[in-house]
Amino acid sequence: MAPLDIIGAGAFGTALAITYAKAGHPVTLWARDGAAAMQETRENTRRLPGARFPETLRITGDLADLTADCALLALPTQSLGPFLAATPLAAKTLVSCAKGIDRATGLGPTALIAQHSTATPAQLTGPSFAVDIAASLPTALTLACADDTTGAALQARLSTATLRLYRTTDVIGAELGGALKNVVAIAAGAVIGAGLGDSARAALMARGLSEMTRIAVAEGAEEATLKGLSGLGDLILTCGSEKSRNFRFGAALARGESLPPDTTVEGLHTARQIAARGQADTPIAAAVAALADGRADVATIADMLLNRPLKPE
Repeated sequence: MAPLDIIGAGAFGTALAITYAKAGHPVTLWARDGAAAMQETRENTRRLPGARFPETLRITGDLADLTADCALLALPTQSLGPFLAATPLAAKTLVSCAKGIDRATGLGPTALIAQHSTATPAQLTGPSFAVDIAASLPTALTLACADDTTGAALQARLSTATLRLYRTTDVIGAELGGALKNVVAIAAGAVIGAGLGDSARAALMARGLSEMTRIAVAEGAEEATLKGLSGLGDLILTCGSEKSRNFRFGAALARGESLPPDTTVEGLHTARQIAARGQADTPIAAAVAALADGRADVATIADMLLNRPLKPE
């Protein structure tokens, strides 16, 4: 098995490192903080407690230890650009695992890679919780790469017995599916947090998928991509589980609560980006931005959405 580098030891990066090490890859996991402790305890007690590290998984805090020709970037979208700008990497292929739009540039993850590196960029996205991947539960993801030959090679290399990858050349669609579903997940959390019920959540998800598709197609994506794993699949997962940080954030907003300050909520940045762009007919993104910024409450937003003009589906 070819070696792999995983950059970023959050829950998802740690889970990927565990599953690829289990599959037989020599894996190096780079952690910004706490590498020595993880190497000693063989566990990421802060981000993924209870998931033991295989013996073939090495933890490091030294970027010089990253020597594989393929590296997976398991960093939040808002950290990705600054990291790449400050860090020359030896890898010839960089696979982003981030879901979101960079608030500083408006770019997606692969465009950020292309801006700062000569490596071939790819995107790994889709319905997945770190705890499931680490536990070797069956998971299917989308691997997006503009060059299909490279994509096919990555698909073969990064698929395991429990992690099944489907590939596409529609990078824009895959990235936006992963980014935009987070916005709808915040709204779904707010619906449940406000006690509006499961029927309202189902309606929101359906209309959310329509909104996601309109936005993505306007950006050059293929409509079919949004009906796949990186769109519909991820939408179902994140709108229906408390494991989703974006869902929990929306529920907390509706209840007047807050999440721990170090919680990453990519959907909030994406909602603000979409609202600022002024694209036509994006009521859910606009509502999430207004709710998060304190410009409206759930009752006001629900009334606004329910009183939009009637139209064909």
